[in-house]
Amino acid sequence: MFRCAVAGATIVAACLANPGPPTPGPVIEALSRDLGLSESQVVARLASERHAAALEAELTASLGDSYAGSWLTEDASALVVATTDPARTAAISVRGARPVVVRHSLSELDAVVQRLDRAARRLRTGLALWYADVRANRVVLQVPRPEPSPTEASSAPGGQVAAALVAAARSTAVAVSPAAELPRTYGDIIGGDPFYVGSTRCTIGFSVTKGSVPGFVTAGHCGHTGDLVTSPPGTFQGSSFPVNDYAWVATPGHTAQPYVRGPGGSLVTVRGSLPATVGASVCRAGPTTGWHCGTVQQHNATITYAQGTVYGLTRTNVCAESGDSGGPFISAGQAQGVTSGGSGNCSTGGTTYFQPVNEILSAYGLTLRTA
Repeated sequence: MFRCAVAGATIVAACLANPGPPTPGPVIEALSRDLGLSESQVVARLASERHAAALEAELTASLGDSYAGSWLTEDASALVVATTDPARTAAISVRGARPVVVRHSLSELDAVVQRLDRAARRLRTGLALWYADVRANRVVLQVPRPEPSPTEASSAPGGQVAAALVAAARSTAVAVSPAAELPRTYGDIIGGDPFYVGSTRCTIGFSVTKGSVPGFVTAGHCGHTGDLVTSPPGTFQGSSFPVNDYAWVATPGHTAQPYVRGPGGSLVTVRGSLPATVGASVCRAGPTTGWHCGTVQQHNATITYAQGTVYGLTRTNVCAESGDSGGPFISAGQAQGVTSGGSGNCSTGGTTYFQPVNEILSAYGLTLRTA
């Protein structure tokens, strides 16, 4: 039977008795379609994910330097929490999560990603991406073609760059693998609610305010600071791409509403911006392909587009296509981020990355519009 992710008796009772705000029917239908679940399983999963997110925040703080990441099991029935300290497993279990002892802490993995980021800037590498994989307790470094053998590494260009990055990482946590994706930005954009920069269309992410000024966040590759926007009229107040992929647009005279455009034109309410746990369900809005859902795969991914490298993205198995850039990713009513780019399509499946929304809010001093 599908249960809440937290297993303590008191918490389970709270999870089942307080499932949170009702989820719109079209959102449940989309999750059911894309995750292969019944509607009752979707409702139970969302309740489990909400409680898992709160529990993850508690354990992240209490475990301190020994915290090594957390993720939901495939059916979201349990929250797995990794630690480098075997003595902390009892504390994890008593809170209702499933402990796993690993070698590398999350701070170690993130430090490796940062060293790779710095090395990549020096090397001007065209490697596709790297990210911290908490499930595997390693940093995955994907190269654009099969890695040559060690004896060939010094003569093959791809091998030279990969070898240099591995050396710069200074960690046994790095695992090199052939690239399974070729990320790209979703260009020639139209939106979930569209806006236009000249003749180019892009996607509104989430409504925000800065003081009394309303506006929205979107992808940085949609426009530059100072660019004029039409329908709705506004101006790019800030934009960063590459390195980041975020921007915000001021739209004076408009009302910032706490919604995103959901399946079938429905309104999905934004209630906050608590980051979703690895393994949690997440949905994306975009007019090219509509409303699609999947799960969070990894946080803190670095990818290189043709235009340059972008850091700190979240990797998902939600599909998207050209025309979906800048649009919102949302999980259980919590804003997650804006669509950056990806690979694949919604016919055969794909991988899509989003720029976390909390970083955008912090960078520009914005307030997310919520209800």
